[in-house]
Amino acid sequence: MITATKKWIFLKISGALLIPLMIWFILNLIKIYDQDYSNLIAFFTNPLPKFLFSIFIINAYFFSALSISEVFEDYIKNDKIKSVANKLLYASAVAIPSITIILITYL
Repeated sequence: MITATKKWIFLKISGALLIPLMIWFILNLIKIYDQDYSNLIAFFTNPLPKFLFSIFIINAYFFSALSISEVFEDYIKNDKIKSVANKLLYASAVAIPSITIILITYL
């Protein structure tokens, strides 16, 4: 399978998965928005919200990294700059969700 086709399929799958996760996140954000700190901690110490939020963060960064890499492919002509930009993008798409999940795990 062609790389562009794989990216397209991954974009569609991650975008479709992102919709219910975003709805879940928005509904729960509305619930905990006006709550105090202890209720927020109670929400994130529950295993199911912790797991769903982790999947949401991973999927959101995966989707955004794939989308932004397509912009790099279209608008950056220099192959070296494009390669460095994509590597930095993918490194940040791994590092930021990892740090977030680690911090949530130790709440």
